[in-house]
Amino acid sequence: MGTAERREAPEESVAGRSAAGRRPGAPDRDIPARGSAAESTGEQQQDYRPLWVEEPARRHPLPDPVRTAAVRAVLITAVTLIQAMVAFLCTMAGSWLAFPMVISSVASTVVATWAVVDVWVTRQVWSQRYGVISEPSSTARALRRERRARRREERAALREQERIRRRGGAGQFSHS
Repeated sequence: MGTAERREAPEESVAGRSAAGRRPGAPDRDIPARGSAAESTGEQQQDYRPLWVEEPARRHPLPDPVRTAAVRAVLITAVTLIQAMVAFLCTMAGSWLAFPMVISSVASTVVATWAVVDVWVTRQVWSQRYGVISEPSSTARALRRERRARRREERAALREQERIRRRGGAGQFSHS
């Protein structure tokens, strides 16, 4: 499939294009399939097979705020590790830069710890706000059904009492 054909159908996946252009029984690009029409007509045609097979993701991607916090934490941690390595090398070399680097490495360690905790907190907050999928279980449905039936019975009893009261107590026995 040429470049022009690919530009015309951008929605096709690479695996789909490769599978469409491949003949069954062709084991590799360079080895033509036996008994194919290409051999009989004499024209050379290359077979393509997919380099990978697209599979659906097993887990959902991180939400944007959590991903942002995670990227920030990784960058800060990387800088902290580089600072610690430079501080160690400066100390081993006896350089005057060793003391400032050790101090900045300690400060960076505090900031990196905060960044990692920030990822954890952001993830917890996001899950608490948006991550709950409310699907009532069968027990919850049964309990709600029972509560509704009880309320219906209570309302029916109140209506009955109200009706008796409106009739002026007719039909009730008196003990006087």
